Parts: sequence; C-alpha cells; structure tokens
Amino acid sequence: MAKGFWYFDDVNLFEVMCPHKIRDYREEGHYKEFKKGEVIYFNEDQANTLYLIANGKVKLLSYTESGEEAVRHILGRGELFGERALLGESTRDEIAESMVEGTLICPVRIEEVHELMKDNAEFSFKVFKFIGLKLSKLERRVEALVFKDVRQRLVEFIGDLAEERGEKQPEGLVVDLNLTHKDIASLIGTSRQTVTSMLNELREEGLIDFDRKRFHIPDLKALQQSALAY
Repeated sequence: MAKGFWYFDDVNLFEVMCPHKIRDYREEGHYKEFKKGEVIYFNEDQANTLYLIANGKVKLLSYTESGEEAVRHILGRGELFGERALLGESTRDEIAESMVEGTLICPVRIEEVHELMKDNAEFSFKVFKFIGLKLSKLERRVEALVFKDVRQRLVEFIGDLAEERGEKQPEGLVVDLNLTHKDIASLIGTSRQTVTSMLNELREEGLIDFDRKRFHIPDLKALQQSALAY
C-alpha cells in the first residue's frame, strides 16, 4: 500500500516542493498560520500559488445555488492544494478554509514549481499524475452522490482510504484517520448521525473496527463486496 495519497514511487511531493528545501526560503519564516475557520483563499481569487499543509487540516468547498456548503476535499498534514493553477487556472473556483486552530500552510509560487519541473521530467510527471488522480477522485465522488446509496458511498470512501493510506498488518489493514464523522459525512453527502450509525453497523458485521484515530479493516475485499448487496 502507498504511504500516503501524495506519495508516488516513494517520492513525497511535500518534501520535494516545500520552499524550505529550495532556494533562499530558509531564513524567511515562510509558513503562514491560520485560525480555525479562517479562509486561505476565496472563490475567484487570483490563482498564482500552490499550498502545502505543514500542520493542521484544510477543507476545499463551494456553495450550491441554494446556499448549501458542498465540501470537495478535506486535506491534512503533508498534502497540497491549489494545484490547478499549474494547468492554467487564472482564478480559484473553490474556497479553501482552515479547519483547526494553528493550521500551518507553506505557500509556493507557481513560478517556483515551474522551475522545479523545468529541469526534472520525472518530477513533472509525478505532479501531473497527482493532479489527474485528484480530479479523478472528485469525479467519482460526484458520480457516487448521484447513483449510489449512503452505505455504498461510505464503503467506497473507506476503501479508497485503505488503498491510498492503508498499512498492512498481520490482522489486516490499518488506516490512520484525521477525519471526524462529521468530516466524512460532508464528503459523502449525508449526516454525521448516519455515518456513525452505518460505521457501527459495519463493525457489528465484522467488516471494520475503528476508534477516533484509525480504521482497522480485516478484509478489504469483503468490505468492498458488502456494498454490492445493497
């Protein structure tokens, strides 16, 4: 299993791209700290920077025509966002908001990323592979909201986490979790109460176990197949 969503072939994009690793940023105190609920960028802000999360949690969201919040992604330490500026996006089409107090963000100018990519074809490939994977996941989530019931969406969400972040243990897969039940509910389009109820159902069926910090999945294939019966 991969070490994390942003790892490709043992290359961590955060470690490669953090400005403290390149040029003259080391003395600049480059990190920016955000309070809980503070906006990092708004919809239609200029897109000229890519952001890496040094600590904390960030959600990317938009609003429906009726004013309801639609959460696209919830990201944690070592992950990055705002990357579509690399594809020529001139303004943001989402809002980025800090979810916890003291979230530390490392901004990287697009020019700096281009400079890194210019001299390193392998790195460029990994960056675009990352962007493609993230967009593909978003498309799958939208499709799931339309065509799948809540249990199927939850099982698919857990399965994706396991494939991306799961660590093999003798008793199955263990997935470190930085998401609350409310976070998961926002991502799969349901209520926190429903997520808690269905997680308890899956635990009673022996398909998962969990606490506040991790999921334990004895048999990933059995978990995924369980959703097909609904």
